Amino acid sequence: MRLLDRYVLRYFLQAYSYCIAGFISIWFIFDISDNLSTFLDERVSRALIAKYYLTQAPQILVILLPVALLLALLFCLGRMSRSNEIVSMLTAGVSLPRLVAPLLVVGLLTTVASMVLNYSLAPHAEYARKKLLEDPKSRRQQVGLVAQIFRNRTDNRTWFIQQFKPGENLLRNVHIVQQDANDNIVTNYIATSVLYHPETKAWELQLVKVVHYDATGNITKAAVSESLMMADWSETPFRLSSANVRAEYLSVPELRDYLNFNSDFPETLLAPFATHLQYRLALPWTCLVIAFIATSLGVGYSRRGVLSSVAAAIMIVFVMNFVTHFFLALGEGARIPDWAAAWTPNIVFGALGLVLLYYRATNREPPRLNLFGEGRVLAR
Repeated sequence: MRLLDRYVLRYFLQAYSYCIAGFISIWFIFDISDNLSTFLDERVSRALIAKYYLTQAPQILVILLPVALLLALLFCLGRMSRSNEIVSMLTAGVSLPRLVAPLLVVGLLTTVASMVLNYSLAPHAEYARKKLLEDPKSRRQQVGLVAQIFRNRTDNRTWFIQQFKPGENLLRNVHIVQQDANDNIVTNYIATSVLYHPETKAWELQLVKVVHYDATGNITKAAVSESLMMADWSETPFRLSSANVRAEYLSVPELRDYLNFNSDFPETLLAPFATHLQYRLALPWTCLVIAFIATSLGVGYSRRGVLSSVAAAIMIVFVMNFVTHFFLALGEGARIPDWAAAWTPNIVFGALGLVLLYYRATNREPPRLNLFGEGRVLAR
């Protein structure tokens, strides 16, 4: 690594670490203030409090990393511009792309880190919050037992489950209705409990009554069995539990499983899940887009107009955030394709950042909004 790279990175990483630590501290202070009464009233253990904040950290980092990256880049480059260090480096023969290259590498590394956090850990943070804090009394009484109805349109099978704890393989008081292609009931399975064996992908119906019907709905046969194995059923516990989950609470593998298992659902029901799958993959790249925008607008060739460039960069990022959520809402409503809803803001603003960086690197001034009455071009 060249001496110049180490010098630029030292400036930037110091500001970057301060921004991350400051934002996390502010969030922690506000969160502990909101939840302190709950912790004390319900006598939540210290181990559970630590678990709660560990589960929340990935989601908070995914939200804070782009903002911290933006502010750190603007501070670092703005400080170097005001002291004419950037002009000196350019005069010495260092091109602007080479100057900001280590900062863009950090932006790429931040993208990778955000991608890792957003793959599985961050989506589960809100669900973990509900499980750990919102109903502590019920938590001590085995929260999570829910009534569930699931319709398998592919196999014409409907499940009515009285007690089912998501994440476990045991279902209690289950009624399963098997129908034919004409929606006529063929078989009823009424079981005290149903156990899923993941190693064989088979269902074991325990203390089950099986009732068969003819085409006119008359009972043709009824039998009671201690145990009945069903090896050809395609349902899994996750598929059964995902019938009424929210897309924003699912990780990337879970979203893929949901779309795969429930491909027979109407398009309007699948749209939020398909959109959030693409959004999970697209969101981390916001960090790299912000890096392009901040490096292009954070560099100034004189002290004049630095504030205007910083304000323009912050405004562009806020507009990008609004457009991202707007397109996300369109995708969830099946108004536009899921890939367009997730990736269009990154493509548009990423291209804008590259264009701005090109203008800055070639010492050409693109048009700008005259925010502070300092002229008609970007700050020099």
